[in-house]
Amino acid sequence: MKFTIKIFVAYIVAFIFSNFIYAQNVGSWNILYLKYDFSERWNFFLESQLRSLKMYDNFHYYEYKGGFNYSLDKNIKFTVGIGSYQTYKEGGNFKLPKNNDEIRIWPQIILLQSTGMLKIEHRYRGELRFTSNGYRNRFRYRMGLFYQFGKEDEQEKYKPFQISLTNEIFFSNIEPYFERNRLQLAINYKLLPFASIQIGYLYQFDYKIFDEIGKDFIQLGFYFEFKNKQIKPLIELDIKDN
Repeated sequence: MKFTIKIFVAYIVAFIFSNFIYAQNVGSWNILYLKYDFSERWNFFLESQLRSLKMYDNFHYYEYKGGFNYSLDKNIKFTVGIGSYQTYKEGGNFKLPKNNDEIRIWPQIILLQSTGMLKIEHRYRGELRFTSNGYRNRFRYRMGLFYQFGKEDEQEKYKPFQISLTNEIFFSNIEPYFERNRLQLAINYKLLPFASIQIGYLYQFDYKIFDEIGKDFIQLGFYFEFKNKQIKPLIELDIKDN
């Protein structure tokens, strides 16, 4: 079993880097995430992202956001977030004029279920988008699978590795109703009880969208998750956001 897992991990890493090498115009997608659990049910988070259409060149997009999560139980989590989302024209680094200047408010619900060692996530998000091109609604549904493995830390009770596969669809209540499909394959490694790193490959298909573009991305994420030492959060395992 352990040998099979190692082969699977090696395959994922090889798949990610093969796309890095061979995909045309592969971009970079960089994430910095901070979270603090101040009770077993409540936490707040901050996140920033920086994206480019070529590998660390042609930077065209950044966002920063924050919000609160509330865990109803071990399988249901509610979120309310707000953020700024800035999209520039392609063809250079932060090339003006902008394609989109947006403030976004987004309520969200996550449902988790388990089957054996595999966890399944259903994420439903609504977006109230105040853009430079007018107000728009958008709705997103993501299904994710993740599997944790490796030798469990005896003191903190966590396994250091996590494989995740997610697929997300974006749609609106006005034409074009279907906007985007986004597929992500990633592996996370927990360096410390409060710090982890993620490398992944993300592919997205855009039907008709007026803001951030790009098809192939290599993802690099740094996640720092702190908590009050005297509490144990109801939900400790998250598929990392994208």
